[in-house]
Amino acid sequence: MFKLIVNSLRKRAKVVLILLPILLVSDQLWAKSSKLLILGDSLSAGYGLTQAQSWVSLLQDAWQKSNITVVNAAISGETTDGALARLPRLLNQHSPSHIYVELGGNDGLQGHSISKMRNNLMEIVKLSQESGATVILQEMQIPTNYGRRYTELFTKAYSTIAEERDVTLLPFFLADIALDTKLMQADGIHPNAEAQPIIAESMRAALSPLVIE
Repeated sequence: MFKLIVNSLRKRAKVVLILLPILLVSDQLWAKSSKLLILGDSLSAGYGLTQAQSWVSLLQDAWQKSNITVVNAAISGETTDGALARLPRLLNQHSPSHIYVELGGNDGLQGHSISKMRNNLMEIVKLSQESGATVILQEMQIPTNYGRRYTELFTKAYSTIAEERDVTLLPFFLADIALDTKLMQADGIHPNAEAQPIIAESMRAALSPLVIE
């Protein structure tokens, strides 16, 4: 009787050993992977910094153990016009599951029409959603010396888009950093290397629940 029990346990152990690799592979196959496309301007492109110093690179490093790929398509000086023109190719090339839109700052600094900027952003969100991607919209702000009405309309454009297209709107990520001269480059517009880890950590906290599936 004892011998039969031992033999039975051995058979069960063999079955477990055989099935374990299969189960592990199955878990890996079923685990969802995410690809986050960063569509932005110099604030995400790491203007004045090395690539490794930028908050996007630091964020990717923080996500190394997560099943997330980050594609940084941000370009310094980018406007909503330029990003909208590039978007179809980027969607076709990368097929992102998520898109982080950080645009409009250069439109505002160049005094572009708010309605045109809003329409461009609306189209960017629409095309991204139609591709199947989840869109995360970054609110942007510009200096108050552009006039109260212009700056108010500029900021309001983001909440309008978020409501109409039902997308997550993140508060301006440089709200506190921009007020600290120790964290800004000499131009007063771009955050310096010291600010990048701070931005990366805040963006990790904000984006992780939205991107990790």
